[in-house]
Amino acid sequence: MVRTVETGALDKLVKVLGVFDVNLDTVARELGVAARVDGTKIVFEGDEEAANLGAEVMESLLKTVEAGEEIDKTRLLYCIELAREGHAGDIEGIMRGVVAVSARGKPVKCKTVGQKQYTDAIAAHTVTFGIGPAGTGKTYLAVCLAVAAYKGKEVEKIILTRPAVEAGEKLGFLPGDLQTKVDPYLRPLYDALREMFGAEVYTKLMEKGAIEVAPLAYMRGRTLTDAFVILDEAQNATREQMKMFLTRLGEGSKMVVTGDLTQTDLPAGKTSGLRHAVKILEGEEDIAVCRLTEKDVVRHPLVSRIVRAYERDEKRKKGEKT
Repeated sequence: MVRTVETGALDKLVKVLGVFDVNLDTVARELGVAARVDGTKIVFEGDEEAANLGAEVMESLLKTVEAGEEIDKTRLLYCIELAREGHAGDIEGIMRGVVAVSARGKPVKCKTVGQKQYTDAIAAHTVTFGIGPAGTGKTYLAVCLAVAAYKGKEVEKIILTRPAVEAGEKLGFLPGDLQTKVDPYLRPLYDALREMFGAEVYTKLMEKGAIEVAPLAYMRGRTLTDAFVILDEAQNATREQMKMFLTRLGEGSKMVVTGDLTQTDLPAGKTSGLRHAVKILEGEEDIAVCRLTEKDVVRHPLVSRIVRAYERDEKRKKGEKT
């Protein structure tokens, strides 16, 4: 069986093949198919399934290049996995559309099917739960959408919060004012905001109260109106804190709750408010629950393997207990 992919131009071919043809070699090795270059064409030879998969992967990579995106090892392996699952065509949907634009003019796009479903859910629902391991972009994408909503005048302010469980939410013993005390727990949120707004604009918005970053405990007793509200690391919120947070929702607001249920820091015996909320709220109107997996990890490829190793270990432990 022979399948051919026409790239149409030498510059596209070079980008698709990668340095020293590393992308082509990886596809051929992973799928067990022979591959060669003929002019601006890429030719696959082997059994029917392998040749078809090789062509589908290269067509996906070509669409990635045409969308102005770079092909790194993580994206390459993801394209191969999508093809094996019969979803190679999904890459085009992922490439279409920009989530937001950073302060430096760089467009932020989804990189996996799960991320696309997550951002679509946030756009379509008032409350969205994003659950998944580290590196899946849960918080970063939520912040990007919050910034886009603020710039588009859909909301009047952005509120970001996390449970400061490491300090037991009792921050009084720490030196300095409130901002100094909570900074270590909220640093990832600050970093994402600075990237999207730029340092100068970010500082001005903080000063006038258009951006608020605070521990979860400081949400009590408030009604959050015309705001894009993000609760990060929600696996560390108790059931009581989660109920308190969700019932702060006011008119014109949108809430995104993110967390990793495998990494709770709550004391033994304490039920995660995130786990409980998803259990009782999933299926309710205008509430979405998105579950990202190791397939959506967009950090170093090794992170996906680390996540899978921990998941296997958790399953093994549960098996030993039964």
